[in-house]
Amino acid sequence: MTHDDTAPVYGSAVTKVEPFGVDHIPDNERHGKPSSQFFVWFAAGLNFPIILLGFSAVGLGLSFGAAVAAIVAGAGLGSLLMAVMSRMGVRLGVPQQIQARGPLGFFGNFLPVAYINVFAGVGWAAVTVILGGKAIAELTHLPFWICGLALTLVELVVSIYGYNMINFLQRVLTYVLTPLFVMITVVALVRGAGTFDADPKAADYVGSTGGWITFGGWFLSFLVAWAPFASDYSRYLPDSPNVVKRTAWYTGLGNFVTICWLGILGVLLGSNATSTDSITALHQLTGPFAIPALIAIGLSALAQNFLNVYGGAISVQTLKVPVTRTQAVTLICALAYGISLWGHSGIEDKFSVFLNLTAYFIAPFATVLLLDYHLGGRSDPRRIAELYDRGRVLSWGFVAWVGGVLASVPFWQSDLYTGAFASAYPHAGDLSMFVAAGASAVLYLLTYRLRPLWTRDTPATAEPRQEKTAAVAGS
Repeated sequence: MTHDDTAPVYGSAVTKVEPFGVDHIPDNERHGKPSSQFFVWFAAGLNFPIILLGFSAVGLGLSFGAAVAAIVAGAGLGSLLMAVMSRMGVRLGVPQQIQARGPLGFFGNFLPVAYINVFAGVGWAAVTVILGGKAIAELTHLPFWICGLALTLVELVVSIYGYNMINFLQRVLTYVLTPLFVMITVVALVRGAGTFDADPKAADYVGSTGGWITFGGWFLSFLVAWAPFASDYSRYLPDSPNVVKRTAWYTGLGNFVTICWLGILGVLLGSNATSTDSITALHQLTGPFAIPALIAIGLSALAQNFLNVYGGAISVQTLKVPVTRTQAVTLICALAYGISLWGHSGIEDKFSVFLNLTAYFIAPFATVLLLDYHLGGRSDPRRIAELYDRGRVLSWGFVAWVGGVLASVPFWQSDLYTGAFASAYPHAGDLSMFVAAGASAVLYLLTYRLRPLWTRDTPATAEPRQEKTAAVAGS
């Protein structure tokens, strides 16, 4: 691909297929305003999985006040993490998945990206197709497989067009979804949703402290799961101190407002639910307003899944799989749709298991990236070329990540596996994420000044090379 170095080949064109994948975004392609990050994340947060999390407060036996406090704490920490990581995209002009090559090594990055980003991208896309598809099925009485397929096809087309199209539609969806979710909130309050007291006899009660930590941790986990994708949507912004600062504020605010709003709405809905199925409960509670409520849930699936599919496709390319971005998007959509057909029944239980398993692995990953950026000198754009250097095979950040994951295993609380500490002290709540982050931080601080674990000689390159598999779709 040859072009005038001073003229953008992509720029701000919405209807042009994005020609970049995991490439470094050059200065002449930088465009947009920091406020775009508010719309990207606000729209993504206007999504039923957050309401679904709030739905669980009653089962944990929390009081309404304790549940709200836990949501605010979890959302606050998670929004701060997202704000900081979105700054990294502006500064370096590469996706978070590529940034991880710095502390972990070019090939050391493969395992965490394969699990965290590809697995999480596919998994979250499937969860959202399930919830959106069920809402549309409830509304239209069509089979779930048709509703889920319709959502998947829209997500596929938009994700192929890429960055500019996603930014444009997230702004549109913000304006469309906000009044719909305001309506759901008002109707829920008028029709009986309300506050409640603590209930030690609740099915999943583990004590007031443990329940509070676990419940707040779920909302933190939701944003931790987004962290590996934060730079994907800020890397085209112009690199200047003012843009970097404002990007962080807009990202943090967009996440915090929607997580708190819909999380608390979920708590209110759960207090008066007569069905264990969250979509059915929403339908019953909204009564004559069920049609716009279900439309909101169906559309909100798109707002979240544009990011899941796009980020998952970038992750596939980070693994050096020889596919175009179009092929990677198609693969992610096909896998997510297939999983949705298998998992659309009993989604509430599957969702909590999936949320935990992703957070346990992502928390130490995000910790290593943050420390490397702020302490390891990765914020220096002159070091971007290192991210594309195959000679840096394995670095100590990989050890820090693995160590963090392993240290957290005794604290895991999941239907798939419960660790020894969690079994012995259930009233402590789910501490896994915090242990994983702390252990990886200690290991990183002990090793980050050491030489890489494994290097090899490769042909020298002065600049990050264009990765041909990330070229224009269909190339």
